[in-house]
Amino acid sequence: MESPISSKMSVSLPNGPCHADYEGDGVFNGKLPNKRRVFVQTENGCVLGMELERKDDAHTVKRRMQLTLNVPTAESSLTFGDMVLNNDLSAIRTDSPLLLTKKLMHRSSSTPCLSPTAIAVQQKDQSDIVEIIGHSSDFTKTKEIVEETIEALRSNIEPIPVNGGLGGAYYFRNLSCENVAIVKPTDEEPFAPNNPKGFVGKVLGQPGLKQSVKVGETGFREVAAYLLDHDHFARVPLTSLVKITHSIFNLNDCVNGNTIQNNKEVTKIASLQQFIPHDFDASDHGSSRFPVADVHRIGILDVRIFNTDRHAGNILVRKVNDGEFGEVELIPIDHGLCLPECLEDPYFEWIHWPQASIPFSENELEYIKTLDANLDAKMLRKELPMIREACIRVLTLCTSFLKEAAAFGLCLAEIGGMMSREFRFNDQEPSELEVICLEAMKQVMGLSDSKEQSDEKDSKFGKSPMVNHTRALSYKQQVGSGKKCRGNGLVKACANGVRSSAKESVGAPTSFVKVTDMNEDEWRLFLLKFQELVGPAIAARKISCINMRNNPRLGSSCQF
Repeated sequence: MESPISSKMSVSLPNGPCHADYEGDGVFNGKLPNKRRVFVQTENGCVLGMELERKDDAHTVKRRMQLTLNVPTAESSLTFGDMVLNNDLSAIRTDSPLLLTKKLMHRSSSTPCLSPTAIAVQQKDQSDIVEIIGHSSDFTKTKEIVEETIEALRSNIEPIPVNGGLGGAYYFRNLSCENVAIVKPTDEEPFAPNNPKGFVGKVLGQPGLKQSVKVGETGFREVAAYLLDHDHFARVPLTSLVKITHSIFNLNDCVNGNTIQNNKEVTKIASLQQFIPHDFDASDHGSSRFPVADVHRIGILDVRIFNTDRHAGNILVRKVNDGEFGEVELIPIDHGLCLPECLEDPYFEWIHWPQASIPFSENELEYIKTLDANLDAKMLRKELPMIREACIRVLTLCTSFLKEAAAFGLCLAEIGGMMSREFRFNDQEPSELEVICLEAMKQVMGLSDSKEQSDEKDSKFGKSPMVNHTRALSYKQQVGSGKKCRGNGLVKACANGVRSSAKESVGAPTSFVKVTDMNEDEWRLFLLKFQELVGPAIAARKISCINMRNNPRLGSSCQF
């Protein structure tokens, strides 16, 4: 099994207040300022919280993990997001989750991926049953939910497993036995080592359900979506990362994925999201009565965070005023597959809903206008220092695109259409957004030839120059000329115009556009080129949409 760490890099301070002296909102829950508390997770899901002195380094962490989990120090790497921590920990702030991975994998077929029980680590980890990771003021309400949960657990009110979905999830309740939170352990995600539903086979840090989202990293994306939902515009439920201990969590045999232990307390890092009472989800209800504003607000969020899996099942529907006059409101959940590390094919369930073709309101346009990608990037680096820089670049790119498209008068469906790929003749074509990015990258990297230059003279802007780009050619070679696209044992027919959710597109081919291919200077220049190119592309799209409306196809009208 290959290691999830493909290369090493020296530790550098990220662009944001992520160093050890950072104190968030000034609250340390009684911890001394000269100490930092970190949560170390192994690639198989084991979690240990520990206090670090300022003088402690990566070797200190490894030695403590070796004493507790019997992990040889010489055969492990300590990582934090994009960084490999060779020694210095000065870039790590308090409450940071670190990942300990093995450099060499020599586990025998009979060796289970044992997780430390609560009793085994009690001498080292004295934290509470549920502990919030982070000190953002946005998590104040989370503390109330955590307190309710702890009271219920101490009163023997047990959580309940969630049957649906591909990953492990659990309803935690209050003293009234009402669901108050849904908890999703990072090591029980699809393909993660302790997934309880049979979707196993990888360790934390390897590509997962989506190639651009690593196993074990959907949790902080859930939190990012909540933090980016400014003013609760789209109604994303309260979400935070927690370290949580309970016996209900799953633990598998590393080789065959079978559960090997029950009724033992296991500590996990997980996302904790407020449970929202609702009547059904969008898959159980026709979209005709969905409020236009709710569809627009969810769509605006999905575009910003490049949601690759917005299907009807993760849009909750709640009746308003007891359902009088059929009024409902929509609540978006499950954002673990947003903010990918590169552009791929998103999935927007709302793209064909009639509400998405209605122009934005003045309030919605004003909200979009006030979005600031630079401030959002700074906020995410501060609140989620483990987030990868590629995710932030995707956010910056998509926010810029949304602002330009909305200002030019495109509706939500048109914006989503420009971001989505389609299957044509058993192949995938780059989306219009990817075409713009490829052209900008070509200009930045100086990738051009005489044929492309002559093509550009004949057309102000078109797909043909970009489809000839080496990345697009490489992608087409991967897809091949077969009639079906295959990935991880799943086969999906590639009919013209068909799009699929994450559940249907496991192992989709790689991206045309990888924003990590550029260094900082190239990235800044790329954004400038993107701004130059996006206007003409949006104008062409707008003209195309107008022409389609003015020239109805045969059968769309009763007049002949």
